[in-house]
Amino acid sequence: MKLLRFGPVGSEKPGMLDSDGQVRDLSAHVADFAGDAVSLEALDKLRAIDPASLPVVAEPGRIGACLASVPNFFCIGLNYAKHAAETGAEPPKEPIIFSKATSALSGPNDAVVIPRNSVKGDWEVELGVVIGKAASYVSEADALSYVAGYCVINDVSERSFQAERGGQWIKGKSAPTFGPTGPWLVTADEVADPQNLKVSLDLNGETVQDSDTSDMIFTVAEIISYMSQFMLLQPGDIIATGTPSGVGLGMKPQRFLRPGDEMVVRVEGLGEQRQTTVAAD
Repeated sequence: MKLLRFGPVGSEKPGMLDSDGQVRDLSAHVADFAGDAVSLEALDKLRAIDPASLPVVAEPGRIGACLASVPNFFCIGLNYAKHAAETGAEPPKEPIIFSKATSALSGPNDAVVIPRNSVKGDWEVELGVVIGKAASYVSEADALSYVAGYCVINDVSERSFQAERGGQWIKGKSAPTFGPTGPWLVTADEVADPQNLKVSLDLNGETVQDSDTSDMIFTVAEIISYMSQFMLLQPGDIIATGTPSGVGLGMKPQRFLRPGDEMVVRVEGLGEQRQTTVAAD
């Protein structure tokens, strides 16, 4: 299934994309997509619904983030070999885990707001993983069975906030609109191999990131298993699994976001995002 949320900010409705690409209204069956509503059990109930029985949404309008809210918005740093190399960092021996504020969550085509005092805004196409059942001390062999689905994420970052202001990375990752997510939550059964997906990002019509998930240092299964040794992963948690090479930080000379820039963000089979950057009020 391809699940999505449509409508104005704060008034989104849950929907399903049918085989003809039409949006079908799911609001009679689920209040919204968040937490237990995207558990494996909840998704099985939605899977049993005939899409043809659902009302067609002729003009869905704005597409919101594919999840209404998330318990945790986790990220994995330096998880592509070529990206680690372009930043001059040694490949990590264990996954680097950090968080984005959940308030960064935004729609896939919403404007990205460059915050006040930002001088080094950056882009990061990422494969997003949504957890579908509580995961604690999970083996790598079983890890993918805990996945509800996958989505496109742009882990927008402010590098000076992240690396030059002390403390943790979270403050460079968490401004409002720094977490475009979607357009769809694609259920795990539709993704044969999460380590064989093309990922790309275009900036102002130029392809700056062009890779695939086989370049990950730690696979999705390794990440889930590893994280579950230290914390309880919950239904609706998102994990952004890292970005490939081609970020502005790694360019020579470095290149950073300015108002009016346009980003097109893609993960194979999971849809496309389009964002324009604007200055904060």
